[in-house]
Amino acid sequence: MSTLGYKKLHYPKSRVATFDVGKIGNNKHHIAGFVEIDVTGARKKIKDLRKEKRISFYSWFIKTVSDVVSSQPLSHGLMDNRKRIFVFEDIDIAMPIERNVNGEKVPLALLIKKVNEKSISEIYSEIEKAKNQVISDEGDFVLGEKKSRFMMNLFYSLPQKIRMFFWKKILYNPFKAKESMGTVIITSVSGQINFSGWILPKSMHNLCLGLGSISKKPWVVNNKIEIREILHLTILFDHDVIDGAPAARFINKLVKYLEKSYGIENSSII
Repeated sequence: MSTLGYKKLHYPKSRVATFDVGKIGNNKHHIAGFVEIDVTGARKKIKDLRKEKRISFYSWFIKTVSDVVSSQPLSHGLMDNRKRIFVFEDIDIAMPIERNVNGEKVPLALLIKKVNEKSISEIYSEIEKAKNQVISDEGDFVLGEKKSRFMMNLFYSLPQKIRMFFWKKILYNPFKAKESMGTVIITSVSGQINFSGWILPKSMHNLCLGLGSISKKPWVVNNKIEIREILHLTILFDHDVIDGAPAARFINKLVKYLEKSYGIENSSII
């Protein structure tokens, strides 16, 4: 009689939403852009400023995205079930943050509201607070705010078909969607990988940015080849909301801002 060695792992309830994101994301008409961006100057300036300011590359990136969205507002527009597009002045940005839940590392959602009104340091502080938030039960699975443990536990226990019904109620109402999940999502694995490459996330958001690796690569600067730090960035746009030309203009502006270290030395946004 033979025996098989194996270990049975508990699947965290907090990851149930991952199934839903994948299913909804598959039905989105996303167009993807894969971009390489020279962030050498920005990373150096941020490293120097960290000696006296509570900032990080990630918090600066989030603020920069917010400023580009403000100038290209259709990029984060939300559509209702009557094919009307709602463009909000406030920019609420969601992001997953990895936390330990019952001994397992899982991504939990953080929603930073009104990023357009916040400084880089304020964004940094909200992220750090979420990283240190005590996770005591299902009510803490959305970082930054306490949800009802009973309601969260009930939602995670429902069959996916029923969860999809509730998701559609949210996604087809731009005001509910903005309140519960924001208008933009940014996800990053740049600190977790040491090879050169992009990620291709699934998202229920109309605008999604995925930070891949930051790698040292040969790069042409002033007609000379130098070794530079290159960010591999993926951007998903919902083609139902925004066409290719304005999406390209969004990417052009974002790349320009990131490569020119936009706003890092501006004390009013730090």
